[in-house]
Amino acid sequence: MQRRTAAVTTVSLFLLLLLGLYQLASSRQYQLFGELIARVETEQPLIALTFDDGPSERYTAEVVELLARYQVPATFFVTGHELARHPEQGRLLVQAGHQLGNHSYTHKRMLLVSPATVASEVERTDQQIRQAGFTDEILFRPPYGKKLFTLPWYLSQQQRKTIMWDLEPESEPKLAADPQALAAAVIADARPGSIILLHVMYQSRQSSREALPLIIEGLQAKGYRFVTVSELLQSRNLQ
Repeated sequence: MQRRTAAVTTVSLFLLLLLGLYQLASSRQYQLFGELIARVETEQPLIALTFDDGPSERYTAEVVELLARYQVPATFFVTGHELARHPEQGRLLVQAGHQLGNHSYTHKRMLLVSPATVASEVERTDQQIRQAGFTDEILFRPPYGKKLFTLPWYLSQQQRKTIMWDLEPESEPKLAADPQALAAAVIADARPGSIILLHVMYQSRQSSREALPLIIEGLQAKGYRFVTVSELLQSRNLQ
């Protein structure tokens, strides 16, 4: 009986450990090393619009044209693999005045991986971003928002910022399928300093592309001004 109790206790502790590690890896507010930012504390009516993945040959120009119509700068967290496949789309983003961020090279979950793997994923993407013509600080966003030990440690050694988000409407299936509902959720939940996460680079994200002008118009009507993530971070020094 004692052995069975001990075994159950061991298994329970192991499961609790796994749960704790999963929560740590997924947390938007905390990581073991380095600076993590999900939202900026500011009294100014500023908000950052961010897009993950891509660039894509089919949708990049469409998104750039829409943002230009509203004179909205955005931050695109691109993957090195897609940027290498579509370098002209990366240059288009930079020439249009948008910020490029690093979203890894292959978009793999970088949890239990070696330092060499992390370095390769980050540095190869940095190289593609520089080749696209982006010259400012390169911020990093973990694929799937997952990070644990090696990735945060590597970024901290490089004094790199980890950028998360506080608004992710696509995570709710009902919202993701309805452009009107998706936009309404963002407009209702946005606060000064919010970072919005959207995906617009693939065919499956038609609802997000349709919601984009609604989000922009709704937030501008509330007095918000769109800025890049780096500009949002700079507002912390202007309080």
